[in-house]
Amino acid sequence: EVQLVESGGGLVQPGGSLRLSCAASGFDFDDYALTWVRQAPGKGLEWVSTIYGYSRYTFYADSVKGRFTASTDNARNTLYLEMNSLKPEDTAVYYCAADPESYMDFGTVHDYWGQGTQVTVSS
Repeated sequence: EVQLVESGGGLVQPGGSLRLSCAASGFDFDDYALTWVRQAPGKGLEWVSTIYGYSRYTFYADSVKGRFTASTDNARNTLYLEMNSLKPEDTAVYYCAADPESYMDFGTVHDYWGQGTQVTVSS
């Protein structure tokens, strides 16, 4: 059974940093694409980043490019999202998601989802 569990969310001031983690089980990271998706209050889902577990190729939404970095520790089956220079508009529930490595949509439809972790950027 595939399970994804996010952690690391919280309250941070504008300009600050936060690192999210997603602990995964039930599949091999080398065979999957791992994605971060967020949902701001009152808005729809927004794709943030996808990283391929085997090649480590990583893709980012324009809204976070240069500020966020996705990475994986395949030995620990853990996905990370390092978020720097945070803005109030980054406030959202952040979800990790997983798909077989053939995934290429870079969107908000995914096979497996975590429960989400809240990130609030406010002074």
